Amino acid sequence: MDDACPGTPAPVPVSEDTGGPYAACVLCGEPTEYPESVKGATLCPVCAWQEAARTACSG
Repeated sequence: MDDACPGTPAPVPVSEDTGGPYAACVLCGEPTEYPESVKGATLCPVCAWQEAARTACSG
């Protein structure tokens, strides 16, 4: 499969409830499903969906 929109892979969400503390979304500041120890730009589900819609092969 040819990926027309290459980019940095998103952090992998935590599959089990760690009880927090959770990283804040870099766009809106809401808690995400990622622990604070995750490196990279963490997004909440709403912002992640909106960002994906904005950048989906928009070139």
